[in-house]
Amino acid sequence: MGASRLIPYLLIGIYLGIVFTKSEVISWYRIQEMFRFQAFHMYGIIGSAVVVAAISIQIIKKWRVRALGGSEIVIPPKEMGSGTRYWAGGTVFGLGWAFAGACPGPLFALVGNGVTVMLVTIVAAVAGTFAYGVVRPRLPH
Repeated sequence: MGASRLIPYLLIGIYLGIVFTKSEVISWYRIQEMFRFQAFHMYGIIGSAVVVAAISIQIIKKWRVRALGGSEIVIPPKEMGSGTRYWAGGTVFGLGWAFAGACPGPLFALVGNGVTVMLVTIVAAVAGTFAYGVVRPRLPH
């Protein structure tokens, strides 16, 4: 993939960073309010994202939307299992979010806003993702 093909992704990332900044998603205080159940702000944003995603998935399935390359978008049914992996994964994710004071999504927006200490969190997130990739074949799925 040539560098010029990456420009749309860069522009979308910049736009998303602006949205994160203006909506205060990157605010440590907003995140703390959420974890302390003191404000609805973050729950409203997350809830809105869940509703938009659910509607989008239904549209993709109903209208058989195709990818830009023309291939059919296939969303396989979800196997719920016992739920252990969901609460365990959610707990680890939530603890990381609470300790770092930032969700993985806006980390780059935080760095772009001058919070360069979040580079450490980005490196840790990449290392954690790599570690998961290494142990994934041995995990029960």
